[in-house]
Amino acid sequence: MAKKKILLNAFNMNCVGHINHGLWTHPRDTSSRYKTLEYWTELAQLLERGLFDGLFIADIVGVYDVYQQSVDVPLKESIQLPVNDPLLLVSAMAAVTRHLGFGLTANLTYEPPYLFARRLSTLDHLSRGRVGWNIVTGYLDSAAKAVGLEQQPEHDRRYDQADEYLEVLYKLLEGSWENGAVVNDREQRIYAQPDKVHKVEHLGEFYKVEGYHLCEPSPQRTPVLFQAGSSERGLGFAGNHAECVFISGQNKAATRAQVDKVRAAAVAAGRDGQAIKVFMGITVIVARSEAQAHAKHAEYLRYASAEAGVAHFSSSTGIDFAAYELDEPIQYVKSNAIQSATKNLQNNDWTRRKLLDQHALGGRYVTLVGSPSQVADELESWIAETGLDGFNLTRTVTPESYVDFIDLVIPELQKRGSYKTAYEPGSLREKLFSDGNAHLPADHPGASYRQPADRPATSIPTGALEHA
Repeated sequence: MAKKKILLNAFNMNCVGHINHGLWTHPRDTSSRYKTLEYWTELAQLLERGLFDGLFIADIVGVYDVYQQSVDVPLKESIQLPVNDPLLLVSAMAAVTRHLGFGLTANLTYEPPYLFARRLSTLDHLSRGRVGWNIVTGYLDSAAKAVGLEQQPEHDRRYDQADEYLEVLYKLLEGSWENGAVVNDREQRIYAQPDKVHKVEHLGEFYKVEGYHLCEPSPQRTPVLFQAGSSERGLGFAGNHAECVFISGQNKAATRAQVDKVRAAAVAAGRDGQAIKVFMGITVIVARSEAQAHAKHAEYLRYASAEAGVAHFSSSTGIDFAAYELDEPIQYVKSNAIQSATKNLQNNDWTRRKLLDQHALGGRYVTLVGSPSQVADELESWIAETGLDGFNLTRTVTPESYVDFIDLVIPELQKRGSYKTAYEPGSLREKLFSDGNAHLPADHPGASYRQPADRPATSIPTGALEHA
């Protein structure tokens, strides 16, 4: 039986310091060039050389101001600050690549769905169907205050709003323009047929929309839908909407449990459990020999900032770790921050010293250190033992960490039959799912918002979103 092919995204952000903090100070790191187009076009071409499925670009709105109740450490260490818009990068990168996908993080809480739908369609057109959207609702009070709110909405209410946001997007992206609306007939002077373009009328709890989608149908219509929530409410949202889910695992047993929950959520929503591809964040430090890899790891540790990592984690949990002595037990506090991050603190057995040790490389993702064969062994083991479909590969020293992985690990995985040797044709969705379908599948709730002539024959499952 053929081996399961590992899916792979590069995990990055339009900023200097992303996950493994402090490594921007390494003499070979070029992440301070993030403000230039060349930085991103060169990275896109590098990743396409490595046959990466996508470049997954994280984002935040707001700042990490929980640690020490200030932004001093985030500014000094560039902890995702400053940070530029991720969506504006796509046009340039798409122009210099043919296959690489782009997973773009955008916070729906602070952006009207009508305008965001146009941005998604535009990028899907310009990239010829290579765009995905990482759906986030935010977790920073600093972001809410920056746009005029007292604080961010309560955790589960953010998902209620997200459900309705997706409903509006489906109506715009899937239902406003029929498949045959555009004829581009010069002789008859008809570009689009009026009877095949429909006004969206939505009146809900969070949104009121009356208007036509401004864009003609893009190659995928709805971009590939990514999501990263692992709370009970977040899993319910993923079961309904997500096509790819991003998780953060610390060991294989816990990761297996997370993967199983994601698949069960899809089944509960009336979808195939395998309809969702699950990715885990991971860091890899590889060299031609084990000894060289460990020497490189030791070198990186000298430049990494554990304190910056803990400052980042403070905002993820909503707890100011700087307020605790090194060995003082940290008290769990319920908040509206990331629930999966705070869950690990509920036993009150964490200390700041323990957190600093965990963040020795500046981040807390699983880190693999070794030769190409050792790294490949571990990647295959994670896939086999957890049910994962792939990984979001973080950066350490940029672009060195990606170059090392592409030159050393990719050939080893290909030799074993665990990684593709060429791209599949078609859109990002077709590449990820290999089913020849550029659009949302028939069992996805979004498919029910198409006009009757465009709908697939398969009935929509019970529990799918209702039309307003």
